[in-house]
Amino acid sequence: MTRLLTNQIASMTEMRDPQKVLDRAGGKPVAVLKNSRLVGYFVPAEAVPEEEMRYATREEVSDVLARRREIDQPVLDWLKDK
Repeated sequence: MTRLLTNQIASMTEMRDPQKVLDRAGGKPVAVLKNSRLVGYFVPAEAVPEEEMRYATREEVSDVLARRREIDQPVLDWLKDK
């Protein structure tokens, strides 16, 4: 069974009138089902952040890796032997 990432759902039949689906969802993403199986998500524009995504700088990535090193090192050591 697939775990849905939203509690708003609509059938493919209901998607014939997408405005109704959007109105009912109240700005939240909607899981679209066909024969009780997930086929995708219908995401209204207001559910998507308006700020532009940006790439992390090399320094930001290095800082995160340095902070995580102590936590991740045992896993890296274990993987080295595999």
